[in-house]
Amino acid sequence: MQTGASWETVREFRFTDADFNTVCRLLHGRVGIFLSSVKRELVYSRLVRRVRVLKKSNFSDYLEELQEPDSPEWQEFINALTTNLTSFFREPHHFSLLAEQVASIGEHPVTLWCAACSTGEEAYSMAIVMAELFGSLTPPVSILASDVDTAVIRKAQAGIYEVSQVNKIPDAQLRKYFLKGNGFPDGKVRVHPELAQMITFRQINLLDTTWPIHGGMDAIFCRNVMIYFDKETQLAILEKFSPLLRPEGLLYAGHSESFYHAAHLFKLRGKTVYTPVKK
Repeated sequence: MQTGASWETVREFRFTDADFNTVCRLLHGRVGIFLSSVKRELVYSRLVRRVRVLKKSNFSDYLEELQEPDSPEWQEFINALTTNLTSFFREPHHFSLLAEQVASIGEHPVTLWCAACSTGEEAYSMAIVMAELFGSLTPPVSILASDVDTAVIRKAQAGIYEVSQVNKIPDAQLRKYFLKGNGFPDGKVRVHPELAQMITFRQINLLDTTWPIHGGMDAIFCRNVMIYFDKETQLAILEKFSPLLRPEGLLYAGHSESFYHAAHLFKLRGKTVYTPVKK
């Protein structure tokens, strides 16, 4: 058995430093995600399927597909490289605070935004909290759930999950907010249709100059997303978040995210929770 061969020689397709740098540049320019050099093998494994599907002989040829800004391959490229780690009631202290926050709101209808919804677990967790708080599957609450990845949005809209994905939800809530049996595949559950009606799913790229969103948000969940952006990109997004929130609204961030560089826009309210700085 030959030893000492570089990884380059055993790959199915040629993937050069220049190819990796091009991927990094294209991804950063399109959706703001920064990739370090340690992600090279991950990039190869994520994109190699597209190289096969398009019957390209190497990555350089594949990347030619992205030279046109409106190429249909762009969405496949983004879907392949975005990370979608999520779960129901992840970072549970945020959901307790959300319930307290909404309980203190006056008469106006509640508007929430899950700004990186992935496969939907976070948005449905928000909906469950609202249903519990109001004692109804149809509370005066609307939730916008968005992501740049169209594939995960489709999964979120379907609202179908493995039983193992919901096993940490209390049994009483499982019976109330999820359906199973009656011809539904074994080992899977589906979000109750009435609960799902609280949520509108849309594709939104946080790097877009404008978003199809009106102000008056009570809360924005944008958790474990900013870590993929550089400080300049973070600041640009936070500048657009700020006017969308009500003066008493809250921005919920991820456990490893800090916005000290945007102190003129947001001040820390609690554990990874921020409120807009009053102008």
